[in-house]
Amino acid sequence: MALTRSFRETVVKHVREDPAFLVALVEEAARNVMDGDIETALGQIRDVVNATMGFDALAAETKIPKTSLMRMLSDTGNPRAGNLSAILKAVGRSAGVRISVHAEPDLQHA
Repeated sequence: MALTRSFRETVVKHVREDPAFLVALVEEAARNVMDGDIETALGQIRDVVNATMGFDALAAETKIPKTSLMRMLSDTGNPRAGNLSAILKAVGRSAGVRISVHAEPDLQHA
C-alpha cells in the first residue's frame, strides 16, 4: 500500500518551500475573514503558523498566551475581532505580507 501524506502536511510543505504560496495563503486567509468564512481562515492561519513562526513566536508577537492562540485557531475556535486582527497582522509580517482593507463602493446598491 502506498504511503500518503495528509493534506495539512502537504500545505505545510508547500508553505515552507514556496514563498509565493505562503503569501497567497495569508492573503486568502485575510479574504476569508472579510468574507465571513472564519472557519476556513482559522485553518489557513493555523497552517501558516505551524509551517513558519510557530505558536511560541506568535504568542510573543501578539502578547496573547500560546494556549489561548491554539484554542482560537482550533477547529472550534471563535476569536474576538481584535485578537484575530492581531494574529493576522503578526502572521502577515512573518510572511512578508502587509494586510490592509480597501473598501470599494458597491455601485449596484448605491
